[in-house]
Amino acid sequence: MKNSNENNTNNKFIMTINKDGEEHEIVIRREEERDFRAVENLTRESFWNVYRPGCTEHYVLRRFRADPAFVPELDFVMELDGCLIGQVIYVRSHIDCDDGRKLPVMTFGPISIAPEYKRRGYGKILLDYSMSRAREMGAGALLITGNIGFYGKSGFVPALTKGIRYADDPEAEYFLVRELTAGFLGGVSGEYHDPAGYFVPEREPEAFAEYEATFPKKEKLRLPGQIF
Repeated sequence: MKNSNENNTNNKFIMTINKDGEEHEIVIRREEERDFRAVENLTRESFWNVYRPGCTEHYVLRRFRADPAFVPELDFVMELDGCLIGQVIYVRSHIDCDDGRKLPVMTFGPISIAPEYKRRGYGKILLDYSMSRAREMGAGALLITGNIGFYGKSGFVPALTKGIRYADDPEAEYFLVRELTAGFLGGVSGEYHDPAGYFVPEREPEAFAEYEATFPKKEKLRLPGQIF
């Protein structure tokens, strides 16, 4: 996949790529209310049976839109030749520093790519663009749990190397950080807790079950590599 042209106007990122001798247009833009159901379905398809039998990420996404920690300016969808293939949201969070301060940072996710477009570079394009916009908004650092094999390509490193511990697993090497402002975490040590919104399916099991019933039925499978 080769880039041939790109521009960024009116809160819309447009990139023309050349793949197998044909040109394709990628558009990254803000999510709109008319997108909600399609984006939730995309998220469900992207995460189904990945980390657990079935998934809950689409409900997390739905509920975060009304959460005070949600950052609407960093709520993006990705289209390829006019078809929805990706999404990402950002959430405000903080580090509980060992010196008593609460240092504002951000996290993101779910970040989803339609299954048929995974491992083709689209996720990195979406992530890198959204991080650039987060930097423009003044975010100093991003903290996430994830695969260093993917996120390392976008500059993430284990958070322990920056003195930040993951509250649920203090020695976790899969807990990652990316400084968006050079030196932002200089001299900082502390602990990070996931925002409460990520646990809403567990707090609202009946509401989640009712919501899940509005989607087409899919088989839940126990597969190798799942963590829940």
